[in-house]
Amino acid sequence: MLVFIAENFILSENRTYIISKVGDDAYHGIYGTFSTIAMGSVFFGYFKKVKNAQPMLWNISQSAPLLAKIGSFVCMSIGLGMISQMPPKIQIPVHYASSTDVQQLATSAAATADLPEEIVEKGWKVRCPFDFTDNKDTNSPVHGLERITRHPGLWSFGLLGLGNALLVPSLPQRLWLSMPLMVALVGGAHTDSRFRRGMGGTLSKEYDEATSNIPFLALLSGRQGNVVDKLQDFAEEVKPLNLALAVGVSGLWVLRKGGGVKIPSLR
Repeated sequence: MLVFIAENFILSENRTYIISKVGDDAYHGIYGTFSTIAMGSVFFGYFKKVKNAQPMLWNISQSAPLLAKIGSFVCMSIGLGMISQMPPKIQIPVHYASSTDVQQLATSAAATADLPEEIVEKGWKVRCPFDFTDNKDTNSPVHGLERITRHPGLWSFGLLGLGNALLVPSLPQRLWLSMPLMVALVGGAHTDSRFRRGMGGTLSKEYDEATSNIPFLALLSGRQGNVVDKLQDFAEEVKPLNLALAVGVSGLWVLRKGGGVKIPSLR
């Protein structure tokens, strides 16, 4: 994993120089080739040298300690929770249209006759299971996951790795599974550094000051404004059913992989 981090760091830091010498297409070919080789060595090392390797923190046939399960559940819930906020908002596919809903729609339309026929009358209605509307506040430089971190994809991957690491007794395997967290920390910081210099992207001063690489740092440090107010804004921006599904899956995963409670296999 350290080879993968170093390879990406070297190639991305020297991106402009390499492209000036070999061209953009050749650069991406080189980058892809070395990344593939590096990742191949990572997985080869895992299955041949790391998985279930000594020393063990507890017997492999025993369930994980309670504190390890709790820590794993927290990490998995945050990691999957961030991923769950990326797709459209999930909503219950049926809802009851009350007379208040109809009145509000009628007020916004020129006349009741302008409303779709199926919602003029109150009652149970079928709707799309995904809500594609966005309540983004255009007056704020950050919204949703951006309030947590500039790199939600990296950190969700890292937290999922750490969550799984806490459930395994093998110390080398635990270390290996924790390495994506280092990738998120180092990779996110390096990406920000390059973007600040205009290498491969941009990072405006306003956005930089209002966000952070490390999750929740900008939000809880007051860089986005009053902490209590911004936490309330964040709570309103969260997609609740998406988050609930992520937390539920995390709980089932910890129970199954951590031992102690047998979850039937899907196979």
